[in-house]
Amino acid sequence: MLVLIADILTAEELADIRETLASLRFGDGRATAGRSARLVKDNQQAREGAAVRRLRENVSARILANPVFAAAVRPKALTPILFSRYSVGQTYGTHVDNPIMHGLRTDVSFTLFLADPQSYEGGELVIESPAGEEAIKLPAGHLVAYPSTTLHRVEPVRSGERLAAVGWARSYVRDAARRELLFDLDTARTRLFEQHGKTPEYDLLAKCAANLTRMWAED
Repeated sequence: MLVLIADILTAEELADIRETLASLRFGDGRATAGRSARLVKDNQQAREGAAVRRLRENVSARILANPVFAAAVRPKALTPILFSRYSVGQTYGTHVDNPIMHGLRTDVSFTLFLADPQSYEGGELVIESPAGEEAIKLPAGHLVAYPSTTLHRVEPVRSGERLAAVGWARSYVRDAARRELLFDLDTARTRLFEQHGKTPEYDLLAKCAANLTRMWAED
C-alpha cells in the first residue's frame, strides 16, 4: 500500500530544516548504499553531527506523531533518518532497499519532501508495482510511505535542487496486505464514529480491528 500524507511539517519547521541543511557539509550518498545500489546511487547526504541529530530527532517525532502514518505503517521503530540532496544531473537508479538497516527489519520506506516542487525539475520518486509505475513529487512537508519490498528510483534532477528526508520503519505488522486491511478497518470505523457515534456496528468493527492486530502483531 502506498500512502500520501500531507503536512507532516509546518512552514516554520521546513524553514528551519532548510536553513540548517544549507549550513552543513554533505558527503557522497553511496556511503550508505548496499553493494548493488552503490552502482546506481548518485546523490549527497548530510554528514553526521549535532545539527543532523537535532533535525533527525525533530523530524522523527513529527512523523511518529502523525495519526495517518501510525495507522498505515504501525511503526515499532524508525531507522535514523537521512537527509539527501540531489543537484542537477544526480539520480538514484532502480533498486530495492536493504532488508536490514541498523539492526531493524525494513518493512516500510518513506520519503519526506523538503523542497517546493516548483523549485526543481525532475527528481520524481518512481515506485514500481505489477500495475505499472507511479511517479511521485509532493509539496514540501508532505510524505509518501510504501512497502520496502518494491523496486523504485529517483529520476535525474534537470534543474534546481531536490531535498528530502528518507527513512525506514520496522512495523508491528510485517505483511503489507495485512497492514492495508487494518488501515481500511481503522478508516471505516473512524468514519462510522464521526457520522453516528459509538454504535453496536462501531463496536463490532473495533473488536475486529483489535483482534486482528493481536493475531498479526509482532512485539
